[in-house]
Amino acid sequence: MAKYRKKPIVVEAEVYVEGMEDYFKYHIPMFGFFTKDECLSAGFTPDFEKDKMPFLKTLEGEHIISEGDYIITGVKGERYPCKPDIFRMTYEKV
Repeated sequence: MAKYRKKPIVVEAEVYVEGMEDYFKYHIPMFGFFTKDECLSAGFTPDFEKDKMPFLKTLEGEHIISEGDYIITGVKGERYPCKPDIFRMTYEKV
């Protein structure tokens, strides 16, 4: 099996703060995550301020953003979340 090393590239990254997400969804136990409009049309009534979960649309689909995650902007402008421990192992400040 051949071994490969990732080419060094520079990306932009910031620790997530509210406003960086693409949208919010709300967790409805036993049913999953839904947008506000989906909740309202299905009759679900979460606390729309307290129960919101931030999401990013990525090239691989949607991902939940957790507190402390880094939001990385890749070489083609794509964005994706990265856990802090993985970020620190993979990236260094330039």
